[in-house]
Amino acid sequence: MLKRPVLVLGTLLLGGVAVVAAAPPQFLPNLFPFPNSTGVLETFNTTGKVDLTGPFFQSLGTNDRSCATCHQASDAWTVSAAHVAERFEETAGLDPIFRTNDGSNCDHDIDVSTVEGRQNAYSLLISRGLIRIPLKVPVGAEFDVVSVSNPYGCNDTSTLSMYRRPLPATNLRFLSTLMWDGRESSLQTGTKPITYATNPSDLRFDLAHQSVDATNGHAQAATPPTSQQQQQIVAFEMALSTAQVIDSLAGPLNHQGATGGPVALVTQDFFVGINDPLGQNPFPTTPFNPVIFTLFNASWANASSDGAAARRASILRGQTLFNSRTINITDVAGINDVIGKPLAGTCGTCHDAPNVGNHSVSAPLNIGVADLTNPLGVSYLPVITLRQKADPTKEISTTDPGRALVTGKWADIGKVKGPILRGLAARAPYFHNGSAASFQRVIDFYNIRFAMGLTAQEQADLVAFLSVL
Repeated sequence: MLKRPVLVLGTLLLGGVAVVAAAPPQFLPNLFPFPNSTGVLETFNTTGKVDLTGPFFQSLGTNDRSCATCHQASDAWTVSAAHVAERFEETAGLDPIFRTNDGSNCDHDIDVSTVEGRQNAYSLLISRGLIRIPLKVPVGAEFDVVSVSNPYGCNDTSTLSMYRRPLPATNLRFLSTLMWDGRESSLQTGTKPITYATNPSDLRFDLAHQSVDATNGHAQAATPPTSQQQQQIVAFEMALSTAQVIDSLAGPLNHQGATGGPVALVTQDFFVGINDPLGQNPFPTTPFNPVIFTLFNASWANASSDGAAARRASILRGQTLFNSRTINITDVAGINDVIGKPLAGTCGTCHDAPNVGNHSVSAPLNIGVADLTNPLGVSYLPVITLRQKADPTKEISTTDPGRALVTGKWADIGKVKGPILRGLAARAPYFHNGSAASFQRVIDFYNIRFAMGLTAQEQADLVAFLSVL
């Protein structure tokens, strides 16, 4: 399959070759197709087209970056590690995404004067699409930082270096919290928790606040974006819906009764708390429904008698497994410590928003992705050891304290939110720390972590399903 075109600051990367037009494109037509490894991704904008001229695409800082530097249309409005690597090759590591304030593994004692030096300095960004997020330990935290062992040299114990994937800037109306650790939807940062009663004004406020923080931090702005620029960025983001629309083997995902693709997302029902399994649905008489995804049905699967038939059948089986396969949820902070016991759940217990797959409420969880025992391996990340102040005999070593760096709470160590699941095929690697390079590795994590006992066929079916979201 041809490489997908990638918009990079007015340059079109097509087939791996940079082509600079006489003038940058002014817009993308609605449903402009971006090929990827398993099919085609599309974005629908409620304004009728994707305007490429607004402040989202403008350099508002001092280092030539824009929002689009890390939020590419081709990559479901984030960045894939594969395309970051292409950008490094095409520009010898001089593309604006490669900046030492947060694109490099550390911001001191590095050499970016040569291509080899830049290759080493930006290795996590190139290989896993990770941005370095420096976060201070909150004043009054319930823990002390005992030690930091960072293989890249950022060993400060008061400001910790977190390595995280940029989240997509699309499908945002389904969000119940901003950022992996929720810091842009938290009273501690002057932002607003997202609730049923206050949504969507709370979401828009938080997105505007986030646009300022991103411009000041990632783009190193001398002055923050104006109120008008903030609102233009928020309006642009809120108008976007993105999803996979064609599978290279199964064919169209929105024909013959199927509702894949971004257009159906525009009218998808959502409110904060919808289908929450643990009692936070604002309509308490409505029971939790584990059937989260209803994109594909037997009519669609049986509509093809050619080579697409087997693929469609696998996708449908994967959707059924996602909706119904029992998972014995144990030792998950944010669930088991709340209810006080193990829980027989499904994928939808944590991915409960219908046809979207994220938390419908703010629900930071620790499923073990940041743990040193992550079965996928996290040796490329720093080891941070924390000691509880109330009981100094208790220590935790982790690669990312997660929400605890917002709240300061010992119980929040390692907790992060679950992301929206649409458009996954365009944005590998997965999990907040990029520890899963592929869908198969995602399934490997859950299969090992929760002892699911998935057969080879069940794993293949789940991989097929995730690839068409």
